Amino acid sequence: MVKEAAVPSTKQATSTEEAKSNLSSMGNIAVKCPKCKEILYGRDWEKNLKICSRCSYHFRLTAHERIALITDPDSFVEIDQDIISVDPLKFVSRSQAYAAKLEEERRNSGLNEAVVSGHATIEGSPLALAIMDFRFIGGSMGSVVGEKITRTIELGIERGIPVLIATASGGARMQEGVYSLMQMAKTSAALAKLSEARLPYFSLLTDPTTGGVTASFAMLGDVILAEPGALICFTGPRVIEQFMHIKLPEGTVNSEFGLQHGMIDTIVHRRELRQTLAQLLRLYAKNAAGDESHTATP
Repeated sequence: MVKEAAVPSTKQATSTEEAKSNLSSMGNIAVKCPKCKEILYGRDWEKNLKICSRCSYHFRLTAHERIALITDPDSFVEIDQDIISVDPLKFVSRSQAYAAKLEEERRNSGLNEAVVSGHATIEGSPLALAIMDFRFIGGSMGSVVGEKITRTIELGIERGIPVLIATASGGARMQEGVYSLMQMAKTSAALAKLSEARLPYFSLLTDPTTGGVTASFAMLGDVILAEPGALICFTGPRVIEQFMHIKLPEGTVNSEFGLQHGMIDTIVHRRELRQTLAQLLRLYAKNAAGDESHTATP
């Protein structure tokens, strides 16, 4: 259940200045690494792409920070930024109504929803992309997230370009009930059409990728990439421990475990992400050109 927001719907390119402002956090004089407990100087931490200089822990990025990291300057054009969620179930928790929660999240995050979608280029190669943002209700997948991701896939089909989806989500959004769960099938069906069009889909798993997102489009990529140490699973370790009354062995729900067991194709350090994606785009473009030459009639 979605509706148009009362904001301008014109497509806007993200400027270099906006990207730089998104990549900076002026309030962070120092940050503490949650993994090795190292105290990091804020400016050095930001220059290092929010990676711990001691243990290489990858801090979470916002959607616009990741877009600025991987795409060519001034190439990103956002689409569907005026779509917002409604409250189809009139959901009310003990502490807050869902409608009020949505307003609060929009105000605090500066986003209309948990995903930013559009099209851009990486080293000159075009692609459609949808980048999730964990700040908006834990990156949960509601009707709008599913709709925007589906539209991104359809844009890829329409333009004949690859699709990239970067996930950062706690799973399906409980406040929308079955409407949220339906997005699993909806996005998966759109990806099936993308495959029929012989267009590649690249899935980038970041911390965290869990729940219904993992059970649908996150794990359907032609190439599945992941950042080091990212939490990747269907059910989080805390829920498993509470239900099973056993403690999971360390390192069983991260990207390294997924790579070891064949669920992920490769783990890519953040500094190498843009170059890796550019190589994949060029490789698939060559393969597509080769397929056309074989099928062309004399």
